[in-house]
Order: sequence, then structure tokens, then C-alpha cells
Amino acid sequence: MATLDIRDLHVEVDTEDGPKEILRGVDLTVKSGETHAIMGPNGSGKSTLAYSIAGHPKYKVTGGSVTLDGTDVLGMTVDQRARAGLFLAMQYPVEIPGVSVANFLRAAKTAVDGESPKLRTWIKDVNDALEGLKLDKQFAQRSVNDGFSGGEKKRHEIVQLDLLNPKFAVLDETDSGLDIDALRIVADGVNKFTSQGDRGLLLITHYTRILRYIKPDFVHVFVAGRVADEGGPELAEQLEAEGYDKYVRAATV
Repeated sequence: MATLDIRDLHVEVDTEDGPKEILRGVDLTVKSGETHAIMGPNGSGKSTLAYSIAGHPKYKVTGGSVTLDGTDVLGMTVDQRARAGLFLAMQYPVEIPGVSVANFLRAAKTAVDGESPKLRTWIKDVNDALEGLKLDKQFAQRSVNDGFSGGEKKRHEIVQLDLLNPKFAVLDETDSGLDIDALRIVADGVNKFTSQGDRGLLLITHYTRILRYIKPDFVHVFVAGRVADEGGPELAEQLEAEGYDKYVRAATV
């Protein structure tokens, strides 16, 4: 069983007024086969956690640890983290004009696996992944995220998840900007990933609507850079009914 373990994580970013601490001691453990949902108001540190795990240079870790099966993740470069089995679906995927989806996916797969996929089986795998996300085969010839709709960008992220098949996936507000049909398609793709039984998922979201399609084992409430509460799926329903007010008030006391 693989384990992603986050202990007493402190992270800061540089601002015009100097360094600002965003994460203030986060503890979280995700094991293979588990789906964890992170919920919380804007500015609570959810995306900061995602990008810190992935190794974004904007976020400076000032304390704590992140380990994957006991190995120090924070000491790895971004590409080493990907090869170790970590994946981040970004909230705002980057446009790469001039680079086709097909070339991007094959380059990513080669970089993660350390060898190029066999062309004949790879084409079939790509087409199957696109079909599963209700994307036309011609989608592979378009430039990465260039002119994509919000739904296309998010579905492309899940195509990557399918083909790269990491140990642990961190999905940063993958549901934002999706209509109900696109949400179901994306959720089906995520459920295909977790159905393998030995993959871990950290799902960051503001809303419970995606949790109607992707059932979490654990729910964590983020407020002011800390985990303010934890529980099972019933906690998400409580948040839907009551909101985050009581946690925000407690954090400001």
C-alpha cells in the first residue's frame, strides 16, 4: 500500500508586503485506495497545498515534510515527483500554442515512464482515453489548451490522468466552470482512475456537487491554512447545509 504523508507543512509566498504564510501546519495522510476531499472557502490554502506537493517554485516550504512511501518529496525536482507517481490537475491549465495534444501526451508519458510507448498501442490508448472523456479523435491535433473551452481543458486534464496513471492524483478544483454534462463526464474519468483500487486521490473543491459523483472516503475542511475539521462523506453534506461560517469565526478568534 502506497502512502502520501504530509506532516506539519508550512508554506509561504512572496508578496509586495513581504513573505506571507499560507499553510500553517497541515497534517494529512492519503493511502492508496482512498479518496480524500478538501473543502474550504477562498483563500484557505487548498490550492497552495496542491502546488506545494507538485513543486511549484512560487511556494516556499518553510517547515514540515511531504513523503511518498517514506521518500522525501520536497527534495525532488518537479519531474522527479511526476516519475515517483504524483500528478496534479491544475485549476487553470496552461495554454501551449504550437504543441499538439498528441505530442504533449506522448512526451509526458515518455518522461514519466523513462521510455517511449509503443506507437501502435499508444495511438489506441490515446483514442480510448479521448473517447472516454467524450472528445473527438481530432482533438489530439489541436494545440494544448489553446482555444479550448473550460470543459475541454478540464477533460484534457483527466485524459492525462488516464494515460499517465500515477499513484496519487491531486485534482485542484477540476469541477470549476463545468456544466452538469461535463461534470459527469469528468467524474466518470476520475472514477475510472480510482476504481483500480490501488490509486489515491486528493480532490480539492468548493462545492459538494462533484461529490455526488465522486464519493470521498474522507472530507477535510481547510480554513486559514489549517485543517479545521475532518470526517466522512456526511461532513460534506453538513457543509452544504451550514457553510463555512463557524470555522471562519473560530479561526479569527
